[in-house]
Amino acid sequence: MLERLVVGDVPRKHHLALRGADGELRYEHCMTRDGFDGPYTIAYHLRRPHTALQVPADFSFPIAEPALADAPQPLRRRHYVSEKVAEGTSIVSARTPILFNKDVVCSITRARAADTAYFSNGDGDDLHYVFRGAGTLRTMLGDVRYEERDYVFVPRGTVHRFIPDDARDHHFFSVECRGGMGLLKQWRNPAGQLRMDAPYCHRDFRRPEFQGPLDEGIRHLVVKKHDRFEGFEYDDSPLDVVGWDGSVYPWVFPILCFQPRVGLTHLPPTWHGTFGARGALICSFVPRPTDFHPEAIPCPYPHSSHDVDEILFYCDGNFTSRKGVGPGSISLHPAGLPHGPHPGSYENSIGSKETTELAVMLDCYEPLVPTRFATSMEDPAYHESFR
Repeated sequence: MLERLVVGDVPRKHHLALRGADGELRYEHCMTRDGFDGPYTIAYHLRRPHTALQVPADFSFPIAEPALADAPQPLRRRHYVSEKVAEGTSIVSARTPILFNKDVVCSITRARAADTAYFSNGDGDDLHYVFRGAGTLRTMLGDVRYEERDYVFVPRGTVHRFIPDDARDHHFFSVECRGGMGLLKQWRNPAGQLRMDAPYCHRDFRRPEFQGPLDEGIRHLVVKKHDRFEGFEYDDSPLDVVGWDGSVYPWVFPILCFQPRVGLTHLPPTWHGTFGARGALICSFVPRPTDFHPEAIPCPYPHSSHDVDEILFYCDGNFTSRKGVGPGSISLHPAGLPHGPHPGSYENSIGSKETTELAVMLDCYEPLVPTRFATSMEDPAYHESFR
C-alpha cells in the first residue's frame, strides 16, 4: 500500500450517512485486507453494490495445472520463449499460466482487444509487467494509464478491465500473488513513508484518476475464486462510485523509476528487491553502472540458491551472462542446481563499466511447477548450454 487517498464525495466520518443533492442515500462499500485489521478503502455507490444476479461467466482463462500430473519433470535449468504463447481474445481472458506454486502463478498474456466484461480476482493480487502495449486500466476507483515498461498493480477483488490504445499486440508478464503483494518493509520508515534511501519514492507511482460515476453499458462481472470463474449480472453499471477514501487501490510503477544500487563488488539480488509477496521477492534489474573495484567481476557469479527457485523474465538490453536468450525469454533456475553465466561471460565481463539489461525476477521459496503450456514453449537445449 502507498498512502491514504480521498477523492470525490465522502461523509465527514466513516459509517455516517452520505446523501446526494437530491437527498438520495449513497451506499458505503468497505474493502478490507487481513480481515478488518489491515489496510482498507471505503467507496460510496449510487446503488447497492451487492445485488448482482449469478449467471454463466462470459469468459475464463486456463488455471495453473502441472504439465504431467502423474510424474514430476526432471530437475533442469529451463528456458521458455514467451512469444510462442498464442494470442487470446481480450487482455484478461488471454492469461496463460507458465509456472506456479501455492504462492504465485506466473503467466504470459497476449491479446489485442479490450475486455468486454469486468473482472475481479478473488484469488490474489495481480502484478502485470507491460512488455508491449499501452492503454488504460479502468476500475471502480478510477482510471490508471499504463505504458510499456510499467508494472500494473490490481488489488485482490478490484472490479476492472483493460482498454488498449490500439490493436497492437499487448504482451504482459503477469504474477498472481495469492498471499498478497506490496512494497518492501525495509524501504519504509516507522510512519509508513518511503525512506529517503529507498530505491523509489511516492512520486514514482501513478494513482487512479477519479472522475465520478461511469456507465460504459457493461453489466457483466467475472469473478475468479478457488480457480473457478463465476459470472454476475448487474442491473446498472458497477462503476457507480461517487467517492472513496483509503489506501487499497490500483497503481502503476514504471520499472525505470527503480533506482539501482552499485557497489565495489557484485551486490546480491536482494538489493534489487522491489515488491514483496508471500513466499516470493520480486526484483527489478535496470540499466546501471557495474561494480567499480579495479579487480571486480561484474558478471553474476555462479551460485546455488538452496532455498529458492529463480524465474527471470528478460525485457530488454544486453544480457551478458546468458547466450540464446532475448527480450521475452523466461528462465527457470531451480533450487538444488548451481547456476551462473554461460561459458566466457564471467571472464569477458571484467573491465566493463555498465550493463543495459532490463529484467524482472522472482525468487520463490516453494518449488515452481511448469504447466502444460510451458512444455510447448521450452528450449530443450538450454540446460546443456552451460557446458
